[in-house]
Amino acid sequence: MTVSGGRRTVIASGLLCCALILVVLFTSPAAFRSPAAVVVMALIGTAAVLVQLRLRNDDHQRSVRPPIWLNILGIVFSLAALFPAVFHLGMRFAQPLALGAVSSFAVSSAIILHSFRKHSQNTE
Repeated sequence: MTVSGGRRTVIASGLLCCALILVVLFTSPAAFRSPAAVVVMALIGTAAVLVQLRLRNDDHQRSVRPPIWLNILGIVFSLAALFPAVFHLGMRFAQPLALGAVSSFAVSSAIILHSFRKHSQNTE
């Protein structure tokens, strides 16, 4: 039994929504003030966009490529925000680093979603 492209995207989106729901349900409200929670939520959102990209590239002949340098920058910012002591950074830098990670992932996701829209307009 094969699953069509539309169903796969709906199933993948549903699973990622379930992941977000579990994170929100089993995390205390105070934890969302930490940079780690912000980075985790951004990573789940970025994972959703990358799954959409993977599924869409499987269905279409012209593939869309994610901006790798932005994702690497986001990963570096994430690691620095999650482990500031390892990088000899003060805790006061954790929140700006988390903001940098979220911003990198957001811009990367926006570029991918814009290319989806541009490709769908070209095919019509």
